[in-house]
Amino acid sequence: QVQLVESGGGLVQPGGSLRLTCAASGSTFRLYPMGWYRQAPGKQRELVASIITSVGTNYADSVKGRFTISRDNAKNTLYLQMNSLKPEDTAVYYCNAITGGLPLWSWGQGTQVTVSS
Repeated sequence: QVQLVESGGGLVQPGGSLRLTCAASGSTFRLYPMGWYRQAPGKQRELVASIITSVGTNYADSVKGRFTISRDNAKNTLYLQMNSLKPEDTAVYYCNAITGGLPLWSWGQGTQVTVSS
């Protein structure tokens, strides 16, 4: 079973930036599309960005143009660069592999992102 460890969250003012990192154990990371999800208080977890193994990224409309997903298969690491952050981006952010449109592995602990002045 792959273990996922998210980091890089924190408190940031509106308009600020953060870079999230997801470290995955094991050797299967490179085989799967990966995604960043987020869950705000009282809301369902939602997929905000995804990256196919070698080409192609997709973003939720709410983050398009502000967030950039990338991956380093040699390091088993997924990244999310978040710019122009808004209060509505406040959530716990998680990463996971995607198969059949659904998350594949057990969830990590997530990393809290709080956007507030």
